[in-house]
Amino acid sequence: MSYEWIAIVMFAGMMLMLMTGQRVFGAIGFVGAVAGMLLWGTGGVEIPFSAAMKLMKWYPLLTLPMFIFMGYVLSESKIADDLYKMFHVWMGPVQGGLAIGTIGLMVLISAMNGLSVAGMAIGATIALPELLRRGYDKIMVTGVIQAGSSLGILVPPSVVLVLYAMIARQPVGQLWLAGVVPGLMMAAMFILYIYVRCRIQPHLGPVLPEEERNVPMSEKLRLLRAGLLPLVIFATMMVPFVNGWTSLVESSAIGAMTAFVAAILKGRMTREVFETSVRSTLAISCMFMWIILAALGFGAIFDGLGAVKAIEDLFTTQLGLSPWMILILMQLSFILMGTFLDDTAMLVIVAPLYVPLVGALGFDLIWYGVLYTITTQIAYMTPPFGYNLFLMRAMAPPEIGLRDIYKSIIPFALVMVLALSLVMIFPEIALWLPNYVYGK
Repeated sequence: MSYEWIAIVMFAGMMLMLMTGQRVFGAIGFVGAVAGMLLWGTGGVEIPFSAAMKLMKWYPLLTLPMFIFMGYVLSESKIADDLYKMFHVWMGPVQGGLAIGTIGLMVLISAMNGLSVAGMAIGATIALPELLRRGYDKIMVTGVIQAGSSLGILVPPSVVLVLYAMIARQPVGQLWLAGVVPGLMMAAMFILYIYVRCRIQPHLGPVLPEEERNVPMSEKLRLLRAGLLPLVIFATMMVPFVNGWTSLVESSAIGAMTAFVAAILKGRMTREVFETSVRSTLAISCMFMWIILAALGFGAIFDGLGAVKAIEDLFTTQLGLSPWMILILMQLSFILMGTFLDDTAMLVIVAPLYVPLVGALGFDLIWYGVLYTITTQIAYMTPPFGYNLFLMRAMAPPEIGLRDIYKSIIPFALVMVLALSLVMIFPEIALWLPNYVYGK
């Protein structure tokens, strides 16, 4: 069978399996294993086993359960509620201040959890009702929650970047550091947009009433201390790692233990909180391990059978496209797939096709990992079938309809496209921090 037909059969088979409603890892792993047995010849059956051994020996994977546990401990113990109270008191006097504070809340939750769904859940249940009650425009604040939650897979400890690191065979630490500056830049762009918009149209984000702003300074300082606790936990984890005092795995253990001790000291580590955190950590960690295993097996067979060569030849020789044109087409395909797949499924499906091609075209795979995460979040929020849009509809109060959700995301999606363009034009936005830290 020619390389071209191998690529077509494997990719079409994978999409067909996904359309039947099978689990992502089951569909991809099944197609990879069958292709290995039928097309590889002697030794094909060993490849899935080899992928499993590679997964089990990948030391940085130990960070995954640590960071997930840290996130669940902080969210289940209601430390995220303290964060919102802090932003509520300190940002209330500013026009659109609570919406700006919500973006700050999302950044800190991202640094606690590494999953965009966690930010969406906390924002929709804690921030959204408060914003609506205080007269904020429902369309704007719905967009704020969705845009803020998108930072979850970019700001470290991003779980999706761990998955990308395993599939692309890149250092997790460098990928996390590469996501810091673009993530903070995007958060700053969201805040700037909210501030300017609310200054032009004050009715969209009114300031808090005088009686709610009259909080004693002692209470403000108490809330500030409580609200900054997650930032302290993040610092105790990341500072030793950035300075080279600890490895990535050791830093993840420090983060998990610090969050656990903080919940105990605040008197919130009940048996129920501990059990929920452990069960959720086990479920999420096992799900990601199955997905990585399937992706590794499929990728090894897809590349080994020459299908990647066929795709590379199609783009560069037969179509005669420049490397940048190919890269832009890849990003557009992510936006198309994001209308019906989540970020993990997209990565597992296209990484075996795209990552080797990106490397062959001469692009940096660390930089491309940041491009992927930003693009998938834009895809998540792209009507008509964006994954985040329906997730928001499920969590939002009844007065917010699907039409409102569609309208709310347009300006924030445009801001994200601008951020993506800046990272593409100036790769150092993503690469400066990892080069600086690892250069030391």
